[in-house]
Amino acid sequence: MDTQVKKPPPRGRGSHSNASGRFERFVRHEIDDGWTHEDPVPEQLKTQIFRDAARTVITRNQSPDVPFDRSINPYRGCEHGCIYCFARPTHAYLGLSPGVDFEAKLYQKPEAAKLLARELRGEDYVPQTIALGTNTDPYQPIEKRFRITREVLKVLSAFNHPVGIVTKSPLIVRDIDILGPMAERGLVKVAISVTTLDRKLARTMEPRCATPERRLQALDLLSRAGIPTTVLMAPIIPALNDPEIEDVLARVKDAGAARAGYVLLRMPLEIKELFAEWLEAHYPDRAGKVLSLMRQMRGGKDYDAAWGQRMKGRGPYAVLIAKRFRLAARRLGLDAPSLELDCGQFAPPPAIGDQLGLF
Repeated sequence: MDTQVKKPPPRGRGSHSNASGRFERFVRHEIDDGWTHEDPVPEQLKTQIFRDAARTVITRNQSPDVPFDRSINPYRGCEHGCIYCFARPTHAYLGLSPGVDFEAKLYQKPEAAKLLARELRGEDYVPQTIALGTNTDPYQPIEKRFRITREVLKVLSAFNHPVGIVTKSPLIVRDIDILGPMAERGLVKVAISVTTLDRKLARTMEPRCATPERRLQALDLLSRAGIPTTVLMAPIIPALNDPEIEDVLARVKDAGAARAGYVLLRMPLEIKELFAEWLEAHYPDRAGKVLSLMRQMRGGKDYDAAWGQRMKGRGPYAVLIAKRFRLAARRLGLDAPSLELDCGQFAPPPAIGDQLGLF
């Protein structure tokens, strides 16, 4: 009887599989017909980059449990390869897999800065803080080459438009020359994701991200430059990284963070299979416990998408995590309210060809 081939995961990638997206008509499986008994060798996948011909760059949302109503994502897909990334299912809309495809087939938006400037000049545009990098990381490795995030920041600075950035990459310190002056005008805040201090866990869970130590160094440099910083422990995964809550908060405080927050692991759509597969491969001794605790915090389900529940969960274990985090943050002075940025300075600069006033 033919059996499905179990390939080893590609080297340096987070996902262990590349199942077809949920919108595809056909699902393909490789079958072992018994003609070979050689052990398969892990693949070495090269990252592929495609052009995203977007016509607009600002995405709107009406979610009541997120603190912004608009965002910009310069890239689709993310080479960091975090196994838990809630953005993975969006790759299915491209006819690709939320698995390996999400981290190896990336899309860049070369016209992002130009599109942004055009949208900000719209007659009906009303400024509110733009969130940069809410779906995929704006400072993922390909930003070194394409510098789209940097060009977007130049536009936002020129328009005096407030921006909040979320990243787990130390590459952000490259742009301190833009972010520092914006911070002086009350126009920027940065959130750095630090999920663990355990280098081995980080490398397994976030295979192409910077080490925890390098993220802490970036946090220190940003803070010294006067840029308001928050640390996100996102996600917290029960029985995997939740024992580190107090240690993570103590370290980020020493590195200069002013605030801290967290998000519980979210497993919508394809993520629940991808995460369970990864967990069984790397932590088989605790896979059952992790998934059991997750379901206890999701009303018995793998995921609960209800507003107000999806970020923090419910039930005794969720309450315990929330209490531990709150007490540690309060003790360390990391419980300040979210910083409000200044929208009152917004002013489109003169465009090429504009006639200047005489007075």
